[in-house]
Amino acid sequence: MYDAEHRILKALPKLARAATCEKLKDAFLKHLGETEQQVTKLEQIFPLFNEKPKARKCQATVGLLEEGDEIASDNKGQPTINAALISAGQKVGHYEIASYGCLQEWAEKLGNHQAAGLIKEILDQEKAANETLTKLAKESANDQALGGSDEKETGDEDSKTGLKNLPPGGRTTDSEHKPVLTR
Repeated sequence: MYDAEHRILKALPKLARAATCEKLKDAFLKHLGETEQQVTKLEQIFPLFNEKPKARKCQATVGLLEEGDEIASDNKGQPTINAALISAGQKVGHYEIASYGCLQEWAEKLGNHQAAGLIKEILDQEKAANETLTKLAKESANDQALGGSDEKETGDEDSKTGLKNLPPGGRTTDSEHKPVLTR
């Protein structure tokens, strides 16, 4: 996770720049600050196990971040961009949640309650970041991806609601850029 967090430190500013929603940019930048704190906590954990901080390449994070770059590139300039970025961010976050959950349990099993407490702090931050992304997806990004607030969409506008009526199946007429939905 030490390597993973260092890689995530480099990726979060890119995600923030790619986002077109200010709340999403802010969420990514807030998590950047938390990730910096997480690296510091990890550096405090190593000595608790008589180890020096060292990174081993985290292939899972490498792959998830590469996929995130592709997602951002594929959705650049599209109404799907924010939902796509949330999806990419949540994939990384879910990996972190799973990893830190295991590490916390292992630290407890080893009787290292101080390390387990630090890991729990990181785990709680990851869970909160995931909740923030889910909230943003549900509040706006998913609707944007479906064209609810995108002027480029085709379909008739409902005079009572001002919302666009999407074709059957909720798809836009641009078959190359299908909506990306997150939870």
